[in-house]
Amino acid sequence: MSNPSGTPAASAHPLPSYLQADHLGPWGNYLQQVDRVTPYLGSLARWVETLKRPKRILVVDVPIELDNGTIAHYEGYRVQHNLSRGPGKGGVRFHQDVTLSEVMALSAWMSVKNAAVNVPYGGAKGGIRVDPKKLSKGELERLTRRYTSEIGLLIGPTKDIPAPDVNTNGQIMAWMMDTYSMNVGATATGVVTGKPVDIGGSLGRVEATGRGVFTVGVEAAKLTGLALDGARVAVQGFGNVGGIAAKLFAEAGAKVVAVQDHTGTIFNSKGLDVPALLAHVKTRGGVGGFAGAEVMNAEEFWGVDCEILIPAALEGQITKDNAGKIKAKLVIEGANGPTTTEADDILNDKGVLVLPDVIANAGGVTVSYFEWVQDFSSFFWSEDEINARLVRIMQEAFAGIWQVAQEHKVSLRTATFIVACQRILHAREMRGLYP
Repeated sequence: MSNPSGTPAASAHPLPSYLQADHLGPWGNYLQQVDRVTPYLGSLARWVETLKRPKRILVVDVPIELDNGTIAHYEGYRVQHNLSRGPGKGGVRFHQDVTLSEVMALSAWMSVKNAAVNVPYGGAKGGIRVDPKKLSKGELERLTRRYTSEIGLLIGPTKDIPAPDVNTNGQIMAWMMDTYSMNVGATATGVVTGKPVDIGGSLGRVEATGRGVFTVGVEAAKLTGLALDGARVAVQGFGNVGGIAAKLFAEAGAKVVAVQDHTGTIFNSKGLDVPALLAHVKTRGGVGGFAGAEVMNAEEFWGVDCEILIPAALEGQITKDNAGKIKAKLVIEGANGPTTTEADDILNDKGVLVLPDVIANAGGVTVSYFEWVQDFSSFFWSEDEINARLVRIMQEAFAGIWQVAQEHKVSLRTATFIVACQRILHAREMRGLYP
């Protein structure tokens, strides 16, 4: 059902006026995924347009005073894709290339992800077009607080709960929580997740996404007969997701042979020293310059000999141009939307099993859900409890998706969309249209 020209068939989708049919960006990728799931929705298909239209989009101007006294303006977004199953949930990214199409797609994937693991959330996402590396800490704080105030009418513990994403972290969540709390006149810890533990954050949250990637990888390896002991792993992106996933796979006996990030691409056929590499990244800001490896050409990364490939950087990394080079048996999507639809088809034809982002990286939102529940009850769980609950939810969700994939003879991505979209649209149908 893919479009041979490589561009989404805009004619099939009545497009809103603020999008360009010839340049749909990540939202076009998402629309193709919805098209693929529609034949499996049965009577719920009459509601499918709900999935193609975000419920609410807010575009804001974020002005701040820079340290040099000048006033700078940044473009900010908050998109709530669907709230049929509960409040919006999704991260906030600070990146110079953020677009409305990207935030729309990320919010929609959050709807699917939350429904896939059956946590009671809808999908939302936020972002600011800014390179945070060019701002001082004071400028970053002023930007975060102003943005939070601008989107304050949409967010709230029972309305829409932001979390960290690309270039945002616990400190930024703390500023967001404080700003929202000051504006409503009461401390509202549950307005964001991914906060520092000292102000209502959850144990296990930092490692959660990487642990989820590892958990579904282990389940898929069992089901396909892939031995983890000695399995070679290549990881793109060595931050919170890729770094943790690499550590857990290495501890399980796998060899991390190649890593790529924005600072370089490194390789060691005998396996990289992951703890040493994590320490290097912490002090140097990236994998570039790591002594225990040889430098590799960036394009060669995709063709490296390995059994498991983990794209854990940004979207649109595996394309029709490099998918054919991939030798891995298993691709586990740690990032959101790292594989284009054309690349998906190429990998499928090659017999590569892709564990899609909408289940593979859902560990983060699952533990965010735990954090939100703990904030409401002011009763906090141990890290062992949190990890055990996370693993159980991920295993059960993956088992259900695997079964649907076998029944319908579809990819795991389409199977995840079948499970999730049925849940979303069933909730929509039961609630009805008001008024």
